[in-house]
Amino acid sequence: MQMNISARNALKGKVVDVNVGAVNTEVVIELPGGDKVVSIISKDSANKLGLALGKTCYAVIKASHVMVAVD
Repeated sequence: MQMNISARNALKGKVVDVNVGAVNTEVVIELPGGDKVVSIISKDSANKLGLALGKTCYAVIKASHVMVAVD
């Protein structure tokens, strides 16, 4: 089954770190260029997705606002 989504920013990468907490799980996804995206998702969702080191996945970013800051 192929899933289509409305978000325009779906970045394909691989899981390089999974830190499971009591309620949430921190997932680190490494993109092809070496950049990393970190996401906090529910522990339940991480289990349902079968997230593990080396698994290919997508960081899907859907935001209505992007903030910009400078020093």
